[in-house]
Amino acid sequence: MNRTIIITAAILGAVAVIAGAFGAHALKAILSPQQIQIWGTAVQYHFYHVFALLFLSTFARDKNNLVFASYWLFLLGILFFSGSLYLLSFSGVLHWNWLHILGPITPVGGLLFISGWITLALAAIRNK
Repeated sequence: MNRTIIITAAILGAVAVIAGAFGAHALKAILSPQQIQIWGTAVQYHFYHVFALLFLSTFARDKNNLVFASYWLFLLGILFFSGSLYLLSFSGVLHWNWLHILGPITPVGGLLFISGWITLALAAIRNK
């Protein structure tokens, strides 16, 4: 599990750096300042939870179900929270009318993040 968590964090970390650079350079000419801010929020929370995954890998050697659950909660939180914000920031450019349905998905990602942090705390409490 430790290796899986580190590999996942490394890949997601690379994606976060690419997304941040893309937003800082390529998207400024395409997106409005508000959309750039949404993109930045997505990158920010994406990075926070890459670091959370790396920290989680320190507990992974214990084959703990709470560590496994926290791993999936953080991973799905990145996909739901940051992923929906990445797409929402493009809503004005793509003219895809269906993108507004992503709005309710963002808070679900936030709840997954919160659940992941609580689960991480419980894993630490149970760790000997």
